[in-house]
Amino acid sequence: MRRRDFLKLVSASTSLTIAGRLYAAPQADFRLLVIFLRGAYDAANVVIPISSDFYYQSRPTLAIARPNKADDNAALPLDRDWGLHPALKEALYPIYQQKQLAFVPFAGTDDLSRSHFETQDTIELGQSINGSRNYRSGFMSRLAEQLANSHPMAFTDQLPLAFHGGNASIPNMALNFVGKPNIDDRQVKLIKSMYQGTELAPQVAEGFTVRDEVYKEVTAEMQEANRNAVSPKGFELAASRIGGLMKERFNLGFVDVGGWDTHVRATLPVVSAASGAVSRLLRRRLASFGTTPRWW
Repeated sequence: MRRRDFLKLVSASTSLTIAGRLYAAPQADFRLLVIFLRGAYDAANVVIPISSDFYYQSRPTLAIARPNKADDNAALPLDRDWGLHPALKEALYPIYQQKQLAFVPFAGTDDLSRSHFETQDTIELGQSINGSRNYRSGFMSRLAEQLANSHPMAFTDQLPLAFHGGNASIPNMALNFVGKPNIDDRQVKLIKSMYQGTELAPQVAEGFTVRDEVYKEVTAEMQEANRNAVSPKGFELAASRIGGLMKERFNLGFVDVGGWDTHVRATLPVVSAASGAVSRLLRRRLASFGTTPRWW
């Protein structure tokens, strides 16, 4: 039996017994929202290796001081080895203390290109950097195919690389602006005609159908937002809509937020402002899924 046929068979039922073993299909009541912070943030100055002498020797002017209650600019203690940037004291630190947030150090890639774009591609593709890249196989698209009863959605202007490829129909639509979809009816008909008679025709048609349904559902609420809002407040409004849609109809989502770069002598304005919005809104909205949100 081919692996793909086996997975389809498993997904068709809640469980399958083979050779005396019970294979359970993936649960369908999950909710997974990936928030991709685009840019090139200096992770070592967000989650600080406070037990590393090498860190402090290598960064005599950039290093964040070890935890010190008398110093407001010192790192916030996570455990004996790691600390958190003080700008996140009100945003993420309380969630960590409530055991609803976890950090995963050294979970990056071996990409040493120093290119923002190549590294982001590497993460979204989820493929080895040693071989040739298949830009038609994003890691979330592969995940959608493996999970039973998955309902994916990209809350983005364009379908992200993470959702490229696969047989699943994955719609996309950004929720951080007011206005009609950027592809009008005439263009929709033209695109559908281009794929007519091909194996992708049903996916294209379904994608536009879902897009239109989502647009109608959120149009009224979107009137309250600023046009093309890029501020933390704008992301809060988008997070609210995403939470509602994830609760009602989608269980596998992707959204990206730009501006996450650090440069010499830069502080953490984006983190301190935007992540406060993330922590407040998503904690409140995603908690409505019926389970306690877990942050990684």
